[in-house]
Parts: sequence; C-alpha cells; structure tokens
Amino acid sequence: MIFEGLAEKLQSTLGKLKSKGKLNEADVKNAMREVKLALLEADVNFKVVKEFVNKVKERAVGQEVMESLTPGQHVIKIVNEELTDLMGNVQSKISFASKPPTVIMLVGLQGAGKTTTGGKLGGLLKKQGKKPLLVACDVYRPAAIKQLQVVGSQLEIPVFSMGDKENPVNIAKEGISHALNHNNDVVIIDTAGRLHIDELLMDELKNIKTEVKPHEILLVIDSMTGQDAVNVAENFNEALGIDGVVLTKLDGDTRGGAALSVRSVTRKPIKFIGMGEKLDDLEPFHPDRMASRILGMGDVLSLIEKAEQAIDVKKAKELEAKIKNQEFDFEDFLTQMEQVKSLGPLNKIMEMIPGMSGSKELKNINFDDKEIRRIEAIIKSMTKKERKNPSILNASRRRRIANGSGTKVQEVNRLVKQFEQTKKMMKQFGDLEKSMKKGGKMKLPFFGNKL
Repeated sequence: MIFEGLAEKLQSTLGKLKSKGKLNEADVKNAMREVKLALLEADVNFKVVKEFVNKVKERAVGQEVMESLTPGQHVIKIVNEELTDLMGNVQSKISFASKPPTVIMLVGLQGAGKTTTGGKLGGLLKKQGKKPLLVACDVYRPAAIKQLQVVGSQLEIPVFSMGDKENPVNIAKEGISHALNHNNDVVIIDTAGRLHIDELLMDELKNIKTEVKPHEILLVIDSMTGQDAVNVAENFNEALGIDGVVLTKLDGDTRGGAALSVRSVTRKPIKFIGMGEKLDDLEPFHPDRMASRILGMGDVLSLIEKAEQAIDVKKAKELEAKIKNQEFDFEDFLTQMEQVKSLGPLNKIMEMIPGMSGSKELKNINFDDKEIRRIEAIIKSMTKKERKNPSILNASRRRRIANGSGTKVQEVNRLVKQFEQTKKMMKQFGDLEKSMKKGGKMKLPFFGNKL
C-alpha cells in the first residue's frame, strides 16, 4: 500500500481525536507530536515537517475548532487541507505548445526509471489523442536505446535514434526535425543519467536545453530514495530550472517522504506518479486525492475514472439486463471478471474506497490475483454449453474441467457452488428491487428485517 506506515499512524492518531467529545489545547499538542514523529519516520524533510505541524497546530487550537460540535473531525479536515497544500493543492498538467511539437525533456539519475517513464508518458498522451515521438539521447548506458525501442514497439510509438556514437545534443535537434516532418505533436527526449550528479551530466543537459528549448523539463525521481530525492530535486532544479517532477515506484513506497517533501522544497509540482511496472501504470498526480488516501478517506474520483476507462458500458448494461432476467451464466461471469481485472490489482482498488485504506478488514482479506487466474482457468476449461448451463456439470464433466485447468475437482465444485449462491443472491436483490418499486414490504435477503 502507498504510504502504508505513515497512513496507519496518521489514521490512528487522528482517530483518537475523533473519538473525543471535546478537545483542549493539550489534546491537539499531543496529537501533533505523534503526527510529527510519523512524518519524520516516513522520511519527510525535517523543515517540511516542522512547518506543516506548526500550520496545523495554529489552525487546530483556534476558536473555530474548539467550539465546534465535532472538533476531532475539524482537526482531520485541517490536516487533510494542509496535506493537500503540501503536495501542491491542485493537479499540475503538461503545458502544451500552441505550435506543435511540444518538447518534453526527461532528466534524472540513472536507475530512476526515465526510459520506462518516457514510454509510459507517451502511452498516456497517445490515449489523449496525441502523436508522440520518443527520442533516444542516452548514448552511454548499455542497451538504453534498445530498451526505449522495445518500450516504443510495445506501445506502438515511434522511436527516433541515431545510435550511440552521435552527440546527444545533435540527436535531440534531429529528433525534433523528424517530428516536424512526420506530424508528431509531442517529442519526449530520454536523456542520460549518472549514478550521481556531476558537472559533465549537467553541462550536457544544459546544452540540450539551450538547443531544443523544451516546453517542459520533467525530473524523474525514484520515490523510494526518500531524503536523497529531495537533494536530487534541489540540484537539478538549481542547474536546469525544472518544470515538474515524476515520482516512480510510488506503489512500493510505504514511507512517502519524497512525495511529501519534493514539492515543498523545490516549489515545483509533482505532475505524474509511477504506480507499477506495467506500461499503463503512470497516473496524473492529484494532491487532494492523495491526501484523502493517506488519511483513509479513499479516492472515489480516481476509481470512477479507472472504471470509465476500463469498463465497456454496453457490456455492463447487457450484463445488468441478464442479471435482472435470471440469465446470468459462467460466460457472463468471465466477462465480468475480465472487466474487474482491467481496473488493476484488487488491493489497489480497495484502497480507493473510503474507510478501506489501512483498515483491519482490508488487511485480513487476501486479494490473491492467482486465485482470479485459477477461476478463469476453470471457466475456460468448460465447453460453451457448460458455461451457458452449469446444471449439466456432472461428476465426469467436473473431473475433465479440473484436469484441463490444472486444478482439483474440489476447487471446481467450490466455484460452481459459489456461482449458484451468487445467482441466488442476485435473484433475491432483483425481487427486492421489484417489491420496492411497487411500494410493497418484504423481508430483506439474509437479514430478515422488515422494510
């Protein structure tokens, strides 16, 4: 989970305040002491922590909070607002040139993930209707050009390269000329990194900047480097004047120090975050949504956006009609699972639901993607006739399905039983809906309460 350690501690500390009827100044000070420790343990920059805690404390001991009917909730609201402000307040987007192509220059240390990020960014912009071109300017790292070409091929994005013998400044200039001749409206320049910052690296980047005049210079940082990320950001910003930051590997960062420090120290916005290894695992950064997730309030807007991108509305309506008409079968079950899978790993989806992030219930549930693949294998081992009519699944058919899917008969039996229970539940809720529309009374399924 993103910021797991920090989220747990903040939610626990603020939860204690929420449970109190009234708050005094000592309550707030004690809570802020715990918040301060939680942020420092998360590797947030000391100056950033001090400023943040002082701001929250100043607002939290004010008359508005102390005289509120729900002072604990008021303090949580203040922390949420200050966290959002700390990370940039509003989403910062790419500034596209009025006259194409828009030139985006990616910079950063070696190993931060520039090359993959270049491809991911190209893929994201392609979905928005742009025609990106990737330009390979890392002539030093072995196989860097090949890596960019492989990524470009997977995303069906063209890659401009002149080999590893040419000067990177010339490659960048020629890349832009190529884009103009081939109607590419976005140019993403993948520059070389080093294991550490040195003058040669900076001079080369300055020369590329001078020659191609990029519209955006994005610094790619490995979020798991914590305090080092802040130092790297300061150095690159001082030398080049960056326009924004891309934080990679945020899905593996349980502390969150970089995300909470970089913007505050450099005053440059975080524009994108890398949330996994897949080529579509790059997301625009929304400070307000991230603050909500850290405090366990979920991220419903991002969940809706994911659903809109992944779910076929026509198929969803067809499925709804089948459920209402009691025609739901294993074929539909498989379609439904594929749509849910396209939203991403289930544990990440659950984190976006308010109240689920950091909850004990969430931790006790095992979101095993292997289990989903096992269910898919069982259903795909059925014939079309068996999927349409599970009632014909006798013992010999179930043995054949188990052998075909590499599972046990007991697992096939369990899936069929669960499917029948799901159908029964859907029928009960369908009946309930019909009854409610008629204005009648009936027993609520499973609970037996009168409506």
